[in-house]
Amino acid sequence: MKRLYAPWRSAYVTKSAHRARQKKQDPAEPIADDCVFCRQVAANDDVKYYILKRYQHCFIMMNFYPYNAGHLMILPYEHKAFLHDLLPEVRREIMEALNIALVTSKTILYNEGFNVGINLGLAGGGGIPGHLHVHTVPRWRGDTAFLEVLGETKLISSDLDKVFQDLKKAFDQLPDAC
Repeated sequence: MKRLYAPWRSAYVTKSAHRARQKKQDPAEPIADDCVFCRQVAANDDVKYYILKRYQHCFIMMNFYPYNAGHLMILPYEHKAFLHDLLPEVRREIMEALNIALVTSKTILYNEGFNVGINLGLAGGGGIPGHLHVHTVPRWRGDTAFLEVLGETKLISSDLDKVFQDLKKAFDQLPDAC
């Protein structure tokens, strides 16, 4: 990989330039009333929105647009964009819920690994940057193939409703507290 050293761009990535950019409201960050996650959890229709488990400060749901079958998200109820915006007890519960999601998914889906990540902010790749969410993506050896590479198309070889039903049964058997 070649690198181009461009020190004249340092002002663009420094705190002073960042503060100037942040004074404007980012139109890509929805407010809580416009947030799809806030609306879905408030609707109390867990089957429709693939919500698997509710805890005191956070909940676990399946992703409607998964990278793989069983792609889950752990979200705080609060509409907050960054980890530092959350109280320590909320961050702790999210991490415990993440661990529960990983163990439960592996038990039901027999996957061989996971990708776990958080896209923070619009520049961090967040599709919904205003509401923090932790992704867990089950992985199997060989789960990417020519279709993704050449056809730029992801094949999901499982019925999402069936995956939800299987995972929901397992999550329903778990305690209501992390």
